[in-house]
Amino acid sequence: MTMAAVRYENPEGSNPAQGLYSNVGYVEDGRIRMVAGQLAVGAEGEVVGVGDFDAQFHQVFDNLEAVIRGMGGTMASVLKFSTFVTDRAYIEPFMRLRAARFPSFYADEVYPPNTLLIVQGLVKHEFMIEVEAVVAI
Repeated sequence: MTMAAVRYENPEGSNPAQGLYSNVGYVEDGRIRMVAGQLAVGAEGEVVGVGDFDAQFHQVFDNLEAVIRGMGGTMASVLKFSTFVTDRAYIEPFMRLRAARFPSFYADEVYPPNTLLIVQGLVKHEFMIEVEAVVAI
């Protein structure tokens, strides 16, 4: 049996990784891509929106959208999201912000699956939310 070749990339528009990882991994045919969890990181690698969940939410989705665009896709290419928040108190603002932003991504208002997890912390204590995605390109 021949092993499928695994590839990694950092598409144009990706912000700096916060560790030793690539923003995207995929099998050689490239049709299904795993996008690393996106954080509230600005273009220079700085944490955006310290203490401001709304600002971090928007930066995370801006970053996710930039990575997907860099691969030639759109947010409508997402098959599944996994969302990590660091406090139960962030669930309500997450739902509110998602309800406001997602209709611009999904005109028919049918949304991809999302797993929402409350975790003790993310890679830096300033981060409040992280979102990863499985994308079809």
